[in-house]
Amino acid sequence: MQALALPFTLLAWLGRHGTRAVAISAILGLMLPQLSAFFRPYVSEAIFILLVLAFLRVDPIAVVAHMRRPRLIIAAMVWMQVVVPLAAAGMIRLVDPQGLHPDIALAVFLVTAGPAVMSAPAFIALIGLDSALSLALVCVCMMLTPFTAPLVGGLMLGDTLPIDTLALGIRLAGLLVATAGVAWLLRRIAGRNRIAAARQHIDGLNVLILFVFAVAVMDGVADHFLADPLLTAGVAVLTFVVALFQMGMTMLVFARTPRDQAFVLAHSCGNRNMGLLVAALGGTLPELAWLYFGLGQLPIYLLPWMLKPVATRLAAERDARDPGHIAPTGTP
Repeated sequence: MQALALPFTLLAWLGRHGTRAVAISAILGLMLPQLSAFFRPYVSEAIFILLVLAFLRVDPIAVVAHMRRPRLIIAAMVWMQVVVPLAAAGMIRLVDPQGLHPDIALAVFLVTAGPAVMSAPAFIALIGLDSALSLALVCVCMMLTPFTAPLVGGLMLGDTLPIDTLALGIRLAGLLVATAGVAWLLRRIAGRNRIAAARQHIDGLNVLILFVFAVAVMDGVADHFLADPLLTAGVAVLTFVVALFQMGMTMLVFARTPRDQAFVLAHSCGNRNMGLLVAALGGTLPELAWLYFGLGQLPIYLLPWMLKPVATRLAAERDARDPGHIAPTGTP
């Protein structure tokens, strides 16, 4: 019995140390390039599991509550999926009317046109904020992406952007329905109370799946660093600058919103689902764009750990503002 209990104990331990464990998994992804070829075929499965866990981890009643007061969700969606990528496209045209280097333009497209990462609700849960708001925004933005991404891609990259809007829309809708359905089935089988009691185990499983994804997408990054360490380090720093800039601008735009909620929106805007767009592009990218894609996972994995003190302070402000607040399922 003890042998059977050990894996669950380890999962719970990972869940209790979620932000640090996720940050370490990103570093291990860089240090274990030999595992990339093994894990890379399972990226799609990892994404599916992460979204199932996101639906499972958050109380659907809390998500529906956000959807019933859609003003904030709609405003955040327009900001993330329309204003930010169109502003980026405009800046490209302003800086270089003839168009930037295709690899750079493609990297800009990846980091501004996609929805929030599917693991965003899990990260928000790990740092103690409203993961239901994060999940509601992820769902809405994913459904809008098939319409906005081709438009933005056309402005940034011209007619060479190979995205089939209808196919992408069907794929996204199918993914949402399938993952929400699996989570609903698991919730029905296990029961709400058991799911709530297992939240640390679910967080631990999130950490493991995020590790698999990190190792898979870091394919080739170590070789790049050995061949050109200055370029690789520069791109790594740039990914943090871009993520923090998008987060900072979102906090300013939503300054009238309670700061804990504005932080959730900012996290979603600064950490985009580049993998979704890479998949839509056929899973291949030019060398420099792939390097940005791989290193772009570092702020996604490390910022929750780095910014957790800020999130803790914002959660305390929320609790002081609303003493009767009940943390949504998904908050550790």
